[in-house]
Amino acid sequence: MSRSLRTAVSAALIALSCLLLPFGALAAWAAYDLTDTGRYVTTMAPLASDPDVRDAVVDTVGDGILRRATAERGPLHPEVSPFVHDAVRSFTHTRAYRTAWDAGNEAAHSAVMAALHDDRSGEVTVDLAPVATRIREQLAAERVPFADRVPLAHTRVALLPPGELTTLRKGYHVLDVAGFWLPLAAVVLAVAGIAVAACRRRAVTAAALGTALGGAFLGLAVALGRRLTLADLPDPAHRPAAGAVYDALTTTLRATSWFLLAVGLGLAATVHLAQAVRAAHRRRTAPGPVPAPAPPEPTHAQV
Repeated sequence: MSRSLRTAVSAALIALSCLLLPFGALAAWAAYDLTDTGRYVTTMAPLASDPDVRDAVVDTVGDGILRRATAERGPLHPEVSPFVHDAVRSFTHTRAYRTAWDAGNEAAHSAVMAALHDDRSGEVTVDLAPVATRIREQLAAERVPFADRVPLAHTRVALLPPGELTTLRKGYHVLDVAGFWLPLAAVVLAVAGIAVAACRRRAVTAAALGTALGGAFLGLAVALGRRLTLADLPDPAHRPAAGAVYDALTTTLRATSWFLLAVGLGLAATVHLAQAVRAAHRRRTAPGPVPAPAPPEPTHAQV
């Protein structure tokens, strides 16, 4: 294989590897990070104390209580609304609220993952009875009066309609495969591109810079996704809470983008520095110019 052909093949393999790298990182994050219930609950747990999330919970729960009370008892006095919201806000500062937050996230995530692994169609719902059980146990541990009277009825809340479930299931199966093969393909293509290169130093530098560029592209995609997600929300008042949730869920993805950027730039700088040191060493150890021989002294005959 000629030198120019090796260079062209190496460039194509490295370019394809750098193109697959950010998509592979995104697929692996969606396939392995978002689908793990324990990791999801751990990621969402600190948000229970986030002010924006807490305000959204107060508004949602308080409005739901008022709507239900109005439907059962008719129009309520205007002073009831702030009283209900203040009561809900006080509850969000208790340990029972954090227990309910973790239990609700665990139940919702488990229900969605079970539906994605199941081929049956239908509405995805979550039973709130286990959540109520944990709340009652926590209230009893804190010796709250009438804690044993918290109802444990099996109330099912809809999470996903059947139409969205089919689309999500197909996307999940694609990500489950791509999350493993895309990063592996990116690594294999990069190694192959460096191996067939006519100048491996340049190939390593190109792969390193491409990795850094892929990390920057991944970080830009995360930022753009956040902006589009918040812009599509119907209620602007809940955008700060949604932004906090988005930032929590994409923490690993943002860390990966910074890692790729740092590794790529660091490797490219190391290769450049090593080449400069090697060139300086060759200049120091190279033999100097050979001096010209001195002209012979004239003989007596020549004199």
